[in-house]
Amino acid sequence: MPTPEQPGGAPPSFPGGLLPTWLHVSDVQGLAQLATQATLGVTGLAESVQGNVYKAVARPFGPLGAKFIDRMPGGSGVRARGITGLVYGGIKGVTRLAGGAANALLSRAAVPADQRPSTPQREAMLSALNGVLGDRLQETANPLAISMRLRSAGLPLLLEPQALAGRLPGVTGKLLVMLHGLCMNDLQWNSDAPAGGHGEQLARELGYTPLYLHYNTGLHTSDNGEQLAGLLQQLARAWPRPVEEITLLAHSMGGLVARSACHQAAAAGYSWPAQLKAQVFLGTPHHGAPLERLGSWVDGVLGGNIVTKPFAKIGQLRSAGITDLRHGNLLRADWHDAGRFERGPDARQPVPLPAGVACYTVAATTLAPGKGAMVAVREALARKMVGDGLVSLDSALGLHADPGRCLAFPPENQWIAQGMNHMELLRRPEVTRQLVRWLGGRPS
Repeated sequence: MPTPEQPGGAPPSFPGGLLPTWLHVSDVQGLAQLATQATLGVTGLAESVQGNVYKAVARPFGPLGAKFIDRMPGGSGVRARGITGLVYGGIKGVTRLAGGAANALLSRAAVPADQRPSTPQREAMLSALNGVLGDRLQETANPLAISMRLRSAGLPLLLEPQALAGRLPGVTGKLLVMLHGLCMNDLQWNSDAPAGGHGEQLARELGYTPLYLHYNTGLHTSDNGEQLAGLLQQLARAWPRPVEEITLLAHSMGGLVARSACHQAAAAGYSWPAQLKAQVFLGTPHHGAPLERLGSWVDGVLGGNIVTKPFAKIGQLRSAGITDLRHGNLLRADWHDAGRFERGPDARQPVPLPAGVACYTVAATTLAPGKGAMVAVREALARKMVGDGLVSLDSALGLHADPGRCLAFPPENQWIAQGMNHMELLRRPEVTRQLVRWLGGRPS
């Protein structure tokens, strides 16, 4: 079917064919804005490194050496009116001017081009950028920033009874809300298998109506949890038939967002938690992920040396959503009074699993069952470090050295997937079968 932009349905192309045709003009506008900020950032980094070298060289010479560096608090060390300072200032000025001109030019073309439907490639690009830089995208009103929505088949749902009934034929009273993880999107729940993904099979076998959350994973978990709590309240009120039950199925970070939403919804007095029957977590880092803790350690090492200190800013580009994964923050109080990039103990407020809700957890390990004398070593590695490649077994199972922080999953509500990685939890048939057993009330 032809698109409104170009006869014959061919997507508009950008000059020189340098950019993919699936990009919207608003995407190019957002990428241009990021490129401007990146150039300014790299220029500032180079200036800081050079200035810190100046400081290190000048320090032994005392007051005499101080005459040759910028001594203003927070200064880079490069004198603004010196030749080097003028060069850096000129680069920054030209970059801002070029970025402003590009933004103005692209703004004029953004409205018609954005009428084109999205594609899986574009969705993957947007979700990755939002995972890494999502908080900055939102703060700078970048058009690449994702807004939280419930979607079906990749298209947003209008939370109004007639609209929902029209978009979701055969709607039931059993709602299955599916939450993706960091740097991901709702389309990645889909499977190429003939039977379909988890949502399609649970709909077919247990009568659920699956809905897919699409959200900016770079925001604080507490912010996403607050938004989700309100969104589910709107959904329950707009559902075109009486809601019998709500089940949340979450992968990775999505499980933290789901737990945060439940806690904040209860505090706000929302009605939908009374209809929440079950929560299922797939590879959720309930007590944090090792890679973010490693990132925090690297920040500390780089920041401890005057010359390498500016390079710590590169690691500190990572989003609030990522730094929340250090310990598994759920609430605003967990991060509000602490520096995001400062290393410190786990000071989270313990948040138990919601009472009266059946909670299930799936943990995975890439290590196949061992044999002989190495069994204990392999199990220890799987539990504390390797896990599914991103999340350790203990974290996914809700286990913690502090008994007060352990999550009370009954043994029969825990399942360890052997020889499976983090991403395979989204689509492996063994996982689907376990979900059907649990949610269908069948014995494991």
